[in-house]
Amino acid sequence: MSKLDSPVPADAVTISKTFVVDAPADQVWAALRDVHALPTRLATGFVTDSREDGDDRLLTFANGMEARERILAVDDAHQRVVYSVISEQMSYHRASATVTTRADGQTEFTWTAQVAPPELAPGMDEMMEVGAAAIKRTLEAAAAEF
Repeated sequence: MSKLDSPVPADAVTISKTFVVDAPADQVWAALRDVHALPTRLATGFVTDSREDGDDRLLTFANGMEARERILAVDDAHQRVVYSVISEQMSYHRASATVTTRADGQTEFTWTAQVAPPELAPGMDEMMEVGAAAIKRTLEAAAAEF
């Protein structure tokens, strides 16, 4: 079994944020796949620092929270990044972000996370809501510069 195939616990909660970005998909994908540049290219103001540590990234968020995320896959064919938060508080975490080109030239960004125990889901949902707004804002500002 690969590290992408670990079974999802029955009590895991799935949270998903899908939003449209007014930017070309190749530009959005370039920012997403640059997994250590979250503070500057993807989620400015939401993530304030990202440090590389082997397969992991050590993140600091604007609210002061810190997280260790293990990068599991950067899939150019499907324009998808998969990662997992490594935390004693979580018994399970798996997340992915995917970029899809829309017919109108805009980009659909889908960010999905599965988390257990379920009592952590409301906080994760709130963080992802704030993060999604920062991602949209950052990517659209970068697209406007071109």
